[in-house]
Amino acid sequence: MKTSKILVPLDGSELAESALADAVDLVAADGVVVLVRAAEAHVLPGMDTIRAQIDVVAEAEQYLSTLKAELEGRGIRNLETHVWYGPPAASIIDAARAYKADLIVMSTHGRSGVGRLICGSVAESVLRGTTIPIFLRRPPEAPVELPSIAAPPMEVVR
Repeated sequence: MKTSKILVPLDGSELAESALADAVDLVAADGVVVLVRAAEAHVLPGMDTIRAQIDVVAEAEQYLSTLKAELEGRGIRNLETHVWYGPPAASIIDAARAYKADLIVMSTHGRSGVGRLICGSVAESVLRGTTIPIFLRRPPEAPVELPSIAAPPMEVVR
């Protein structure tokens, strides 16, 4: 199944960029891969908030521009880049809706337990915040945990 518009959220990490290969494989020949980066300034009291916002957006635009040029150098075409200002999950959801994405292809850290509690899960927040299908890529080293079962398995009596 090939899709016509795939949104790929990126945070500048190799893990996030690993989703690009899947997106390129899944997009139709005349389809578009939309690269999105959420930018959000975190400032301390007394800092210039506006300057910090301008700086994070400029850095995000530069990152996407460089990445797009690298991908085009490898023969990958039909790329769009967009920077959204705000928290990652909300930005991804809003961008997917605004650009009418057919599919979101993204990576997840695969954290569980305390790591997930402290860092949160952008992927889970996106999953809960949209009806657009999501293709999640996990790193191979992420722990695999079976879901806990509320009741013990039933024995089949014949």
